[in-house]
Amino acid sequence: MDFNRTKGLKKDSDFRKVYKHGKSFANKYLVLYILKNKSEYSRVGMSVSKKVGKAVTRNRVRRLIKEVYRLNIDENIEDGYDIVFIARIPSQNAEFKDIQKSVKSLVKKAGICKEIN
Repeated sequence: MDFNRTKGLKKDSDFRKVYKHGKSFANKYLVLYILKNKSEYSRVGMSVSKKVGKAVTRNRVRRLIKEVYRLNIDENIEDGYDIVFIARIPSQNAEFKDIQKSVKSLVKKAGICKEIN
């Protein structure tokens, strides 16, 4: 994750904490978990299970989510959150614009963005 203001969420224990204590928001393609993290920066993680497809498909979905986040959300995200995106099975056939719409709507629902274009 080489975003401007966001660090990566890497440890399994961090993911588990977000799942257990965080709030979730969902739509057709993605599930979003958020949790306040008591720091001055936000951290983002992604989870794409084997149910979504083989490695090539999972990596494609992961790249789409990262790119949408980088282009639309990274600059406008509020500080101090752990954010986890989980890809759902329909995301294997999704195009960039579908994932973009999905990410934007989830972030808006969660209320963690200052402004979304």
